[in-house]
Amino acid sequence: MRNVTLVLNDGTEFHGKSFGHDAPVAGEVVFNTAMMGYPESLTDPSYAGQLLTMTFPLVGNYGVPPFTIGENRIPSFMESDKIYASALIVSDYSEEYSHWNAVESLSAWLKREKVTGITGIDTRELTKVLREHGVMMGKILFDDEPENVPEADYEGVNFVDRVSTKDIIRYNEGVGKKVVLVDCGVKANIIRELVDRKVEVIRVPWNYDYTSMEYDGLFLANGPGDPDMCSDAVEIIRKQMSISTKPICGICMGNQLLSKAAGASIYKLKYGHRGHNQPVRMVGTNKCFVTSQNHGYAVDAKTLGKDWEELFVNMNDGSNEGIRHKTNPWFSSQFHPEASSGPVDTEFMFDKFVETLK
Repeated sequence: MRNVTLVLNDGTEFHGKSFGHDAPVAGEVVFNTAMMGYPESLTDPSYAGQLLTMTFPLVGNYGVPPFTIGENRIPSFMESDKIYASALIVSDYSEEYSHWNAVESLSAWLKREKVTGITGIDTRELTKVLREHGVMMGKILFDDEPENVPEADYEGVNFVDRVSTKDIIRYNEGVGKKVVLVDCGVKANIIRELVDRKVEVIRVPWNYDYTSMEYDGLFLANGPGDPDMCSDAVEIIRKQMSISTKPICGICMGNQLLSKAAGASIYKLKYGHRGHNQPVRMVGTNKCFVTSQNHGYAVDAKTLGKDWEELFVNMNDGSNEGIRHKTNPWFSSQFHPEASSGPVDTEFMFDKFVETLK
């Protein structure tokens, strides 16, 4: 294990050891409060360009499942085709692992996919720094290579374009209603949830003009980075809403893009919501749900058009967690109802969407 130093933009340093790929890396340092789910988090395209800090101290103890492709060409145990996070930062990496489904260690997986991993970091202190200052850029440097200093490729980058499919992919072809899935960096479990509900899924690139296609509903997926970089997608959503009242559902980035199409503006959260324990309330009710989340931006609900209203709000900071149109079947959630990993209290969002398909 080589000595490494994590250097934040404000000059704060943390010292640890490398247990993954031995290469310096730079990116946006963020933290996730989940107690488990590192295979799913690492393969979530929404973490593209980020140095992911796990606040739960023990990581790696249940190893890594096999990368296998299941029915409908969907990964069986991962959320995409590879690791998208730029690095993993943990307090205590467990070299020994035990799990019925594990085929390799977390260290071996990171090395195979050439992703940097560091351990021995005081992640509690790091999280306190990020909560006080807000998310910031950082660099992982190897102490015996002081001249090898990477530069972050993050500001002004359209990460959605980097992770989105370049081709049209169909799942459940010929089965049930047709749903166009706009891939901004979609998690595999969103596809699983739709396929399990017996609909045909037509996965298209983030900036593909689907308005002339034959389909019954539109689904806007999650994705990484700044939603303001996705103006093409917003214009296509607006075009679709101007010619049809077909059902629309959005998740995470999808909530932000739908909100922008509805006239709202977006702002960056101080340190984002990333974890399994974010409480949200359904507006107009006393119903509160524990949700899985992964986003650094939020919708300014006060800027929504007059025909729109909030659907969910965050109970911790009051930020928007979803919107809906007052008359048309258009709605969204900022959280992940498909979880994976995390609570599945809000899977009903998929049921509601499929019920609206005619």
